[in-house]
Amino acid sequence: MEQQQYAQTRPRVLVVDDDPTVAEVVSGYLDRAGYLVDRAADGPEALARAAAHRPDLVVLDLMLPGMDGLEVCRRMRGRGPVPVIMLTARGDEDDRILGLEVGADDYVTKPFSPRELVLRVESVLRRSRPAEQSGALRAAGLSLDPQARRAVKNGTELALTIREFDLLAFFLRHPGRVFGREDLMREVWGWDFGDLSTVTVHVRRLRGKVEDDPARPRLIQTVWGVGYRFEGAAESGARP
Repeated sequence: MEQQQYAQTRPRVLVVDDDPTVAEVVSGYLDRAGYLVDRAADGPEALARAAAHRPDLVVLDLMLPGMDGLEVCRRMRGRGPVPVIMLTARGDEDDRILGLEVGADDYVTKPFSPRELVLRVESVLRRSRPAEQSGALRAAGLSLDPQARRAVKNGTELALTIREFDLLAFFLRHPGRVFGREDLMREVWGWDFGDLSTVTVHVRRLRGKVEDDPARPRLIQTVWGVGYRFEGAAESGARP
């Protein structure tokens, strides 16, 4: 009984990779780090396992036989929000950006350090948990409840990924201030280094969801040569 209760408290991670060696190594590191690990070797099996036992996070290989990781990510996200870390053996930036565009919260390029992957998993899961502060944020028709991780625009709920929500919350907490991509990566992602295109893609995706005209952004403005600035006075403590 105690073992069953312990298992239920462990975050569940679904590892999807058709390379049995990679899947075994990643699963072993995650298990030793305290996670409950499920494994799948292809897209249909991953979707079936996710439906049977909803994971708290998915480690998903981009290059899968038959149904690739991008399609698996789309279908999983169609069932509800779930954090995704994409694995790719390619060094092509376009592939990394594709993963971010379909909603991956992070990516790791093969070959990678399993310990680094565990740290990325911990980072994404930590930021997916409800915020301790209960004060909601409100500005320019946007309402965010950090505790419920719920975002609303003009009465319509927004489908935001974990990183998109965190990025928007950060902007609302610091209206009128300019932040470089390095600043946003450190403050929102919690990393002191990384691929800055990650920030660029997430800002573009976020604009597509919060701006009336993403091609002419009014809220999240680019300050050329510096970074980004949120225009709009945020009001704390309002309920969405």
